Amino acid sequence: MGATRAGEDYLKAVYGLLSCGERATTGALARRLGVSSPSASAMIKRLESQRLVERPAGGGLRLTPEGERAALRVVRRHRLLETFLARTLGMTWDEVHAEAELLEHAVSDRLEERIDQAMGRPTRDPHGDPIPPRSGQHREDWGDRLDSARRGDRFRVVRVSDRDSESLRYLGTLGLVPGAVIQIGEKAPFGGPLWISVAGQQRALGAPLTRLVHGRIEP
Repeated sequence: MGATRAGEDYLKAVYGLLSCGERATTGALARRLGVSSPSASAMIKRLESQRLVERPAGGGLRLTPEGERAALRVVRRHRLLETFLARTLGMTWDEVHAEAELLEHAVSDRLEERIDQAMGRPTRDPHGDPIPPRSGQHREDWGDRLDSARRGDRFRVVRVSDRDSESLRYLGTLGLVPGAVIQIGEKAPFGGPLWISVAGQQRALGAPLTRLVHGRIEP
């Protein structure tokens, strides 16, 4: 028996936490999905009974091979839908996440294939997240986080977290989108802002924003 719509949400949430290097605990899942801890515990037990998740000796949860395949199917549909909504309907990158959350469970395999084909089989969504292939290996690579860069570094944006639409909207106005190249300036002490230069403009970013931007430091 496959996972329900709610079950798919949990599998995707487990995958999201693990791919960011976080532990997939009951509390973390409850916070990520906006549900109570008892509700999260009940769903986790159901997914365990379906052999989609398991509890390793070190604590937390991990996906079984079947659970990971199910999670990646949802992640693929979600990111394809975000790309479709942005490219075809002209929605902004801060709008597409919430809409894709609603649509990802209703897309058939045939429609998914049509969307993928019509868009030229994209490999990344508007936020720079890699789109899992229908079959074969998939790798989630977040690269370096912007707040790890040092003064004088040249930083290329690859991915921006889509968890906060307001932050996405603001970062978009600054030009901090995948492909942008940033020159790193001063970082104020005691938790102060990081000064950067993007497209010739000096900007100051607080820690909550620098933690959302990922990429690579270039020579």
